[in-house]
Amino acid sequence: MPLIDVAVPVPLRQTFTYTHDETLKPGLRVTVPFGNRQMTAVVVGECQKADNPQKLKAISEVLDTAPVLDNVQLTLCRWLWQYYHHAPGEVIHTALPVLLRKGKAAPPDDQDYYQVTAAGRALSPDSLSRAPKQQQCLALLLKERQSATALKQRFSLAVIKALTERGLIEVHRQAYTPRPQKWLSELQIASKPVPDPEQAVAITAITQKQSQFAPFLLEGVTGSGKTEVYLQAIEAVLEAGRQVLILVPEIGLTPQTVSRFAQRFGIDVGVLHSQISDKARLRVWQQARNGEIGIIIGTRSAIFTPMKYPGMLIVDEEHDESFKQQDGLRYHARDLAVMRANQEHIPLVMGTATPSLETLNNAITKRYQHLQLTRRAAGAQATIQQVLDVRDQPMRFGLAEGTLSLMGQHLSQGNQVLVFVNRRGYAPALLCHHCGFTEACQRCERPFTVHKAHRRLHCHHCGATRPLPPHCQSCGKAEMVTAGVGTEQLEQGLSQLFPDSPQVRIDSDSVRGKDKLQTLLDAINQQRYQLLIGTQILSKGHHFPHVTLVVVLDCDGALFSGDYRAPEKLAQLVTQLAGRAGRASKPGQMWLQTHNPSHPLLQDLIHNGYAHFARHALLERKMAAQPPFGVQIVLRAEAVDGQLAFQFLADASQRFQAVQVIGPMPGLIEKRQGRFRFMLIIQSAQRKVLHEQVRLALPEISAMPLAAKVRWSVDVDPTDFS
Repeated sequence: MPLIDVAVPVPLRQTFTYTHDETLKPGLRVTVPFGNRQMTAVVVGECQKADNPQKLKAISEVLDTAPVLDNVQLTLCRWLWQYYHHAPGEVIHTALPVLLRKGKAAPPDDQDYYQVTAAGRALSPDSLSRAPKQQQCLALLLKERQSATALKQRFSLAVIKALTERGLIEVHRQAYTPRPQKWLSELQIASKPVPDPEQAVAITAITQKQSQFAPFLLEGVTGSGKTEVYLQAIEAVLEAGRQVLILVPEIGLTPQTVSRFAQRFGIDVGVLHSQISDKARLRVWQQARNGEIGIIIGTRSAIFTPMKYPGMLIVDEEHDESFKQQDGLRYHARDLAVMRANQEHIPLVMGTATPSLETLNNAITKRYQHLQLTRRAAGAQATIQQVLDVRDQPMRFGLAEGTLSLMGQHLSQGNQVLVFVNRRGYAPALLCHHCGFTEACQRCERPFTVHKAHRRLHCHHCGATRPLPPHCQSCGKAEMVTAGVGTEQLEQGLSQLFPDSPQVRIDSDSVRGKDKLQTLLDAINQQRYQLLIGTQILSKGHHFPHVTLVVVLDCDGALFSGDYRAPEKLAQLVTQLAGRAGRASKPGQMWLQTHNPSHPLLQDLIHNGYAHFARHALLERKMAAQPPFGVQIVLRAEAVDGQLAFQFLADASQRFQAVQVIGPMPGLIEKRQGRFRFMLIIQSAQRKVLHEQVRLALPEISAMPLAAKVRWSVDVDPTDFS
């Protein structure tokens, strides 16, 4: 009987061999007995020889008639589990939609379609003039019937229900029939601006590389029209009947990106992010796999979406940390995009105003083609950046008097002002004014964040909450005061200081709920708010044409961080925030409040810009043999008893030769969720040597007695040391 290797979704770094009465194609899903359970697994190949074939179990059931993962996807999965030293079954599990992991059929279900009834065809269009949305919906269906999914994306349930109840449209179920490349018949390219010379060079360079692997770094200052370059480069790809996959860092960027692409090309756009249902995700996956949609836009995990006619990959804001998964399979979607574009023989465009040092180094060393946009689109002026020395200045709600005066000037002119503080909640700490006791989370040993609106304390590390205490639990005095400023307090304070200026707060607390963020962003662009208060959500890629002033409350924390990547992250954040101002005809300003106005990083940024800072930072990294001039892998361990985690890593460090080992040492956040956290940094100048060392050491480390007593993981190319 053939011996079949399958990947079972368990945390073991190996595949498992089963028997079957016939050879199975790689990529098929099967059900296999594993321990006392039946599990959904994926065939990865045929095994030539087994140690004890008579003891092997048989595959229980084959779930598919055709593979759900093609050769390219399986090759990428194999690279993932080898490069990230992860369990093969968990890698493949990550690459599949949730419903396919649970054994649901891969082919699409029968579909509901809406079509116009005889009464609807006989109706005069003018009779619906008082219900314009119903009129638009009926007009669309008169041209062509629509699937229920597609219709519900364009019109509300109330509109569809009203037309159905009036007998003007009806729904019927029909067996699903794929329509490959259906966007070709629907493609209607809207009017487009004439690209400036730099944009034209970039568009030409990208379009000349169709049907071959070609990685591009599109480095363009904020507001330089990178999205327009994407749009015009994609045009030729779609017309050739090929698909485009676009990765964006945040859910908040997805609606505006989808809208712009749909308006330009007049076709349906597949959307993938964490806020859509499992059923909707599977539907987009099926459509992309069958070649029915030309454009797929999604966040990190969308990189696994199959394409029948691959044409181009785009990673927007490639520097963003959200592309790196921080638990489980700790892959980087940008790096996987490079591998995938190579496998699919298609161009890859990585766009950003603040390239990561790894990507910039690849461009400088000619591994990637470097395209630059140095001017803002439509003649917009670059934002003027300045530091405001707040030493010895009186402060109100975290804002200096000079800052408040500037804000008043911009608001009085009818402009919008963006105030950035990277702390949600009312204040980052609650302490006793009498004895100094600080309310802290016992599981994380970090101060609770005060959320005054809900009268509760929250731990932002483990999620623990408790009521706001009326008195100090140490001395009993009712003198509890807050320390520091969060978005809630800033919102409350600015409403007192500028009562005539409507304001909006945008952080992860205020934008919970479907479409809440997009609704607020639309209201901002309609100038319903003058004061915008928010966290990093506001810094990423949004177009605010009426913002003329950006204020950053506190940028000092990152200047003295223990993380060597902190200066790079701060420089990216500051540059991205500056890009929110002065994007239209009005010039923009940015003021950084700081107690360290002469700090070299800040001075370099405001006088020379991110490009100069990044190249200087690369020289520092080179001298220190840090990434991208060195390679790092972090072995992490955590346990309720911190000594166990420390000792486990100390023992593990003895397994490495010919590489540099740093630690064990505490994580930047030493305790979280009741567990003490330590890390071991293993680094080398040679990637191959480092990975070989880790590959050889992992079986020995897994067999160590302490390995079963601690929670441990491997993080390749780490970006976060907290």
